[in-house]
Amino acid sequence: MNEPSYKEVQDFYMSDLKGPRLKEVDVWPCTGRSSSSGVPFSCPHVCLWFSFSCLIGSLLGHPQCLDYGPPFQPSFHLEFCSAYENFGCCDQERDNSIAAKYWDIMDYIDPRGHKLCGTYVKDILCQECSPYAAHLYDAENPQTPLRNLPGLCFDYCSEFHFNCRSAISLLTSDKHIQECCETNTTHFCNLLHLHDEDYCFPNVLKNTALNRNLGSVVEDRKGCLQLCLSEVANGLRNPVLMVHANDHTHRMFVAEQVGVIWVYLPDGSRLEEPFLDIKSIVLATPWVGDERGFLGMAFHPKYKYNGRFYIYYSYMDKNRVEKIRISELKVLASDVNKADPHSERNLLELEEPAANHNGGQLLFGVDGCMYLFTGDGGKAGDPFGKFGNAQNKSTLLGKVLRIDVDGRSPDGKPYRIPPDNPFVSDPKARTEVYAYGVRNMWRCAVDRGDPVTKKGRGRIFCGDVGQNRFEEINIIVKGGNYGWRAKEGFECYDTKLCHNSSLDDILPIFAYGRNVGKSVTGGYVYRGCESPNLNGLYIFGDFMNGRLMALQEDEKTNKWKKQDICIGSTRACAFPGMISSYSKFIISFAEDEAGELYFMSTSYPSAYAPHGSLYKFIDPARRAPPGKCKYKPVPVKTKSKRIPFVPRAKTVLELLNEPSTTKPPKKSSTPTGAIPTVSSKKAKKTPSTKTKASATKTAPSGKKRQKIKAEAKHHKRKRKEKAAHISRSAPSTPLPNKRSSHLTRTKKLLPKKAALAKEKMEEEGE
Repeated sequence: MNEPSYKEVQDFYMSDLKGPRLKEVDVWPCTGRSSSSGVPFSCPHVCLWFSFSCLIGSLLGHPQCLDYGPPFQPSFHLEFCSAYENFGCCDQERDNSIAAKYWDIMDYIDPRGHKLCGTYVKDILCQECSPYAAHLYDAENPQTPLRNLPGLCFDYCSEFHFNCRSAISLLTSDKHIQECCETNTTHFCNLLHLHDEDYCFPNVLKNTALNRNLGSVVEDRKGCLQLCLSEVANGLRNPVLMVHANDHTHRMFVAEQVGVIWVYLPDGSRLEEPFLDIKSIVLATPWVGDERGFLGMAFHPKYKYNGRFYIYYSYMDKNRVEKIRISELKVLASDVNKADPHSERNLLELEEPAANHNGGQLLFGVDGCMYLFTGDGGKAGDPFGKFGNAQNKSTLLGKVLRIDVDGRSPDGKPYRIPPDNPFVSDPKARTEVYAYGVRNMWRCAVDRGDPVTKKGRGRIFCGDVGQNRFEEINIIVKGGNYGWRAKEGFECYDTKLCHNSSLDDILPIFAYGRNVGKSVTGGYVYRGCESPNLNGLYIFGDFMNGRLMALQEDEKTNKWKKQDICIGSTRACAFPGMISSYSKFIISFAEDEAGELYFMSTSYPSAYAPHGSLYKFIDPARRAPPGKCKYKPVPVKTKSKRIPFVPRAKTVLELLNEPSTTKPPKKSSTPTGAIPTVSSKKAKKTPSTKTKASATKTAPSGKKRQKIKAEAKHHKRKRKEKAAHISRSAPSTPLPNKRSSHLTRTKKLLPKKAALAKEKMEEEGE
């Protein structure tokens, strides 16, 4: 795993979530008992509701559709609401539905009214397609009533009411509005008033600040990319990886460092019985920061047909020698969700001279070969031999290895050496070696390539953990020398070796110093469907300080530009299900079968501490058009009980709705808007765990372990402060009780949209 640096890390603070005070506005002068959405309540409640709507509007004014999702670029031309055909909230089907409604209304208007009112009626109906539709209809928060008519700017509203007041009864079926406001311009326009006039129609179209980068990834003033997260799993013991079987079932296999692999189904549930449990064999301890354990897993490219997969883990042999083992297993013929532990076939074993730098990545390239990434043997500075293990091609440590698991070697090895491996003709080199000069690559990934052009397909990206100055991101090249221990990052580490090193050494595409982070965790190039803005971004992080980052390639110069990623912005992430914090220690990144991107982190980095979580990245600025990313998972018969997912993290909307009891927190001095959190509980050491720990070698760097443990405790002491920070995010006045659900309100206005919203919320609740 990552070799962390155990110096004091920077504190993280909650973003300033304070909102304006509630202000009661008398917008409904009559005494009836029906809202604009057809839900009965008294006028005083209307005043409270409207003032709350103003509050939510000022807090949450951001691009959002009526189904609570981000806007999108329609797949096909919009004939009617063409103003939103490049970016908005309507696909062709919805556009046709609005057009049909428009002509139904115009059938009731005389020819003179067609010319006078046609444009008004069309504009009002088409606001459902606006990128700010949720704001215009007060739909950004499911707890607020949905408007029957969008928010109109007062001048525009007055003109509409003066010229086309008779059309009000055709735009809404609410008799109360018709009787109360059809003849009174002021009352009617106050009802449609929005607190922030920048967002009312048509001002929202003219506001350059709101529309300048509409649809692009949102950046803050410092250039930090604003992304959001959804919590997918929790309660995991140092989750080191998540992989899929590429068998169209869309199951996710999540492995814990102790040696247990869990199956997560497409509905979010987890199977009660693990896919594989080899914790009795895996060498793992409860010591904070211990890098040994279950470290790697990869499914065979033809797993769907042969049921074979591969694992990489630490263990201790009969002579009490610590080793790395890479082996093959098969799935049970009687249960597709259970591996056969008795089917293990050893492929390769490597003796580890120290407890750290164990590598751990397994993956299959687009060539069908398996790539293995080993550490340099541990300790510090690769002190083994004259040049170190990494520069010694006769040893397998500190290397990228490439083998063919579908064959056997003439010398009896349980795998075949690909004939095009770069050193097959070098008598002084191991034929498995594909690249060398690596220190401890932690997490590598194959680029799927651009969904359309396939550009970049097959590239292997890796994060290589540095010694004490630089962390690296590399692209693996056949036969490449990545410099360690002669170089670290772009600079010399061993001066003598560095001066004698080859000028052909492969330099990292990006390296960062200790002012940015202290232990890189390699990530993935995003190639999914749901967040098209992220296509081509390489997203990775730092284990020690919880920093998330992205690299974007300049195609002209082939250089990579780094940007920070900020998570949990109140404004950007005010969508149902979005969360504003994550556990600090970023262990690994992952990609599901559809190409969506995730990461795993924990608040207490011990192999036995159940404080790890799995998060999914979401771009709040733009999503794919409806229907584009749909897939139908192949059904899987389950024999084990399904455990429904129960989220633990509070969503942004829940935080906004909490009553405020404390003063706003100080603004963060960290360069990223992420809010890593830590747990307040330590892992319990079981008797069996203590026995295993006492039987192993001393864990690496006792002083370093003490520092990271103290660091974890330090962040635990901050938990109460963080809880206080969270409570500050909400308005000071609690919500009034509603007498019916938001879903019933939306159904009357937009049955299709409401049905989609209901279905989505029901899925989240499962």
